[in-house]
Amino acid sequence: MEVILVRHASAHERNPRRWPDDSQRPLTPVGAQKFRKGARGIVACLPPKCVLLSSPYVRARETASILAGVARLGKAIECAELAANQHAQRGFELLRARKESAVVLVGHEPWLSEFLAEALGGADARFDIDFKKGGAASLEFTGRPRPGGATLRWLLPPRVLRSLR
Repeated sequence: MEVILVRHASAHERNPRRWPDDSQRPLTPVGAQKFRKGARGIVACLPPKCVLLSSPYVRARETASILAGVARLGKAIECAELAANQHAQRGFELLRARKESAVVLVGHEPWLSEFLAEALGGADARFDIDFKKGGAASLEFTGRPRPGGATLRWLLPPRVLRSLR
C-alpha cells in the first residue's frame, strides 16, 4: 500500500475568542492559495486511483477539499483517527481496515511526524522530522501497514511541491 501523508495548509493562529473549539479553525486565504499551487505538485506524485482521508478538523478538511479539486478525486472521507492529538497506532489501524492500494491522509502535527517515524523505525522510533504545513510525504508498505514496515519514497516541503508541474 502506498500512503501519502499531507499536512494541512497554513491556518489562522489559535484564537479562543474566534474559535473556542480549535477544531473549527480554518485555513487563511493565503494558506489556501499557496496550497492550491502545492496541490498540483502532490498530484504529479499521486498514484492512480487513490482514496482521500482527512481529519475532521476544518483546516484539514479544507486542505483535503483543495487537493480533491485539483486532483479530481472524490470528496475526502473524514476519519476521527486523523484528528489532532491521536496516537499514531490509530493510523495503522485505519490503514489496515482499507482495501485500496493507495491512500492519502490529510492531518496534523505532531501526529504526522510520529506516524512517519513509527512507520519507518517501529513503535519506539523517535525522529526529528520537519513536516511543514502544506508539505507531503510518501510511504510504501509491503504487506499490512505496521510500525517499522514502511519505506520512505519521498518527503517534500511545500515550496518544492509548488515548483513541480
